[in-house]
Amino acid sequence: MVQKAKILLVDDRPENLLALEAILSALDQTLVRASSGEEALKALLTDDFAVILLDVQMPGMDGFETAAHIKRRERTRDIPIIFLTAINHGPHHTFRGYAAGAVDYISKPFDPWVLRAKVSVFVDLYMKNCQLREQAALLRLQLEQGAPSGAGSDGSKEPAGLLAELSARLAAVEEQAEALGKQLGESSDAAAVATAAHLERKLTGLRRALDALDPGSGGGVVRQSAGGD
Repeated sequence: MVQKAKILLVDDRPENLLALEAILSALDQTLVRASSGEEALKALLTDDFAVILLDVQMPGMDGFETAAHIKRRERTRDIPIIFLTAINHGPHHTFRGYAAGAVDYISKPFDPWVLRAKVSVFVDLYMKNCQLREQAALLRLQLEQGAPSGAGSDGSKEPAGLLAELSARLAAVEEQAEALGKQLGESSDAAAVATAAHLERKLTGLRRALDALDPGSGGGVVRQSAGGD
């Protein structure tokens, strides 16, 4: 069963949170409410989120200040933030949003389809990153438990077999990331494209590390997919 991604919705007005939930419910992910910047920061202490939708105008800690706190924390600094605002003070106001770490800045009233599409991209990227972390953890675990040579008495796989299996699994993730990259290549959303490029760099680093574990291959484990070449 695939674990759902969590999306954090931050707005001091309940009717706005209800509207966001209605728009994003079609994505079939876990939607988490926060009615203030302080409440959002508490939620971020315990849960991992694919993306944050953050209202700019809130009493007390506004969206800009909340984003600044999020970006200062190592645990949360890489979570994409989409600012939502009902006001438009011109380019300076928009620049302040991007300077605070936002990947996008949307003025209300917004097109529900556009917002859902943007959030969907970051959910997909989050899922790919989760797959990457799982493959890296599996690599470490299986290499630690693998027999030094030959098959173990308990029937465990040879190191070469482990590497081939892990290479195949990584290739599947690379193929999905490549398809997503091509899809985003036709998009004008620079933030999403940059995030996808970051994921591809991580995959490249993991592939190089995996190839380096097979010094007798003359260039690494034979790959079963063209993804990431």
